[in-house]
Amino acid sequence: MDTTTARRAAGDGEHERPRDLRSGPGLAGAFARLGGEDDEQVWSGLWNDLCHLNCVDDDSFPALPYLAAVADGRAPGAPHEAVSMAGLIVSAADEEQTARYTEEIAVFLRTARRLLGGTGDDTAAFVYLLQGILAFEGERVWSAGRLEGLFTEEYEVDCPACSSTLFVAFGAYGTFASAGDYVTSDPVRAALLPADPAALDPLPARLHRMAAEAGQEEVAHRLTYLFGRATCPDCEEVFAVPDQVLESC
Repeated sequence: MDTTTARRAAGDGEHERPRDLRSGPGLAGAFARLGGEDDEQVWSGLWNDLCHLNCVDDDSFPALPYLAAVADGRAPGAPHEAVSMAGLIVSAADEEQTARYTEEIAVFLRTARRLLGGTGDDTAAFVYLLQGILAFEGERVWSAGRLEGLFTEEYEVDCPACSSTLFVAFGAYGTFASAGDYVTSDPVRAALLPADPAALDPLPARLHRMAAEAGQEEVAHRLTYLFGRATCPDCEEVFAVPDQVLESC
């Protein structure tokens, strides 16, 4: 099962959840459908109901015990899918919710650490697990979907000096900041200034090390751009990329 496919499918369509797992068979019935030929459809439905458009609310948290059962093999389903969904939910947890689901979070963390080195060339799966580990450890900033640009290969930010909307790109189209859509047009581009891995702050340094140790060299390389600096092509202001990523979220 492709986690990216399930999350993308759940993000298609209207902005309101089309149905509610609290009605009909409820959560137990939805998770009971896992383990068959329709797993992709079931996971897509769960993403749509519990994390529609990557949004989490209080009604998402009762799914954590079911997801924990999948994560540690007590129930059928894909553990990496369960951990990825749980990571997004837990990234929004407050102190009370964290305390209530302590046992489940411990299961997710153990499973995510086990799966992290086995993602192969699936960059998205690796990043989702990385975010999940941060969430299960209590980090509430970068775990909340803010590392996903590492596989979408761009971040959209505003220049802190002139407020121009910029794309910070590091992927198939090159590494640069552009003030405009670089896919359908040819805007002016400016250089990115990657961080020195040896000079990274503790959290990005740890992420860089985890990516390198898992054989995710491309992710490790992109982290130096995410936590580096960029030049605005409109006003030539040099700014810290992570600061603007957080401002735009």
